[in-house]
Amino acid sequence: MRELFDEIAGKAEANPMEAARRSARAVQRKRFYASAGTGEAEGGYIVTLDGKPIKTPSGRTVVVPSRSLAEMIAVEWNAQGEFIEPLTMPLTRFANSVVQGVTDNVTAVSDDVAKYFGSDLLFYRAGHPEGLVAREAEHWDPVLFWAAETLGAHFILAEGVMHVRQPDEAIAAVRGALPDDPWAIAAVHVLTTLTGSALLALAMFHGVIDPEKAWAAAHVDEDWNAEKWGVDEEMAARKAAKSVDFNAVAAVLRAIHQSD
Repeated sequence: MRELFDEIAGKAEANPMEAARRSARAVQRKRFYASAGTGEAEGGYIVTLDGKPIKTPSGRTVVVPSRSLAEMIAVEWNAQGEFIEPLTMPLTRFANSVVQGVTDNVTAVSDDVAKYFGSDLLFYRAGHPEGLVAREAEHWDPVLFWAAETLGAHFILAEGVMHVRQPDEAIAAVRGALPDDPWAIAAVHVLTTLTGSALLALAMFHGVIDPEKAWAAAHVDEDWNAEKWGVDEEMAARKAAKSVDFNAVAAVLRAIHQSD
């Protein structure tokens, strides 16, 4: 299922320079509408272009679960200039992916997220220096404590990168805490891919950790190295590109929870 989200969290944004080159090579589509708006529809809300609902590339009408999400997507369309730039429309790309590829495949998407629970970022700790060890614990331990105390999921931590098999019971416990709503599980999937941690994504969904802390937790080692050795410009560019999609999907989660 991971290919469903390549445009949001994978290939399209992994290398900003290559993304820019692909965008430049592609035939740009001129803006063909005057304004974007929103409206109600069966099952939720739609985004309209000159009164007509937007559709996925396969022709499905995009119906979103909350008015605020529809309004945010409409803002993306209204912000377009003479040409439509898909890379500036992360919410639209996300909505297309959900409607086109997730609504009929919730279990498969959940299974894909669950694969991360066997080798989550939070399990593998530095042995030194002490400052990095302490920083990882500061950012990661609260999520692991929540998983243990609230979900009954007790994981094994390891020093270094040698794989450690996690208890089946722990994986089953966090797997059972994944949402079964297509929009929510799609958001968790993208956040997992962007952060490298299904536990961080799950904790965000349940409101245990806010987006700012989750983003910082996902980049503890990277930020530590930047502080000690200087910023790697290419790595910083990738991080900045990914943060756009991370913030967009975090906004999706907020919209979903507000509509509950």
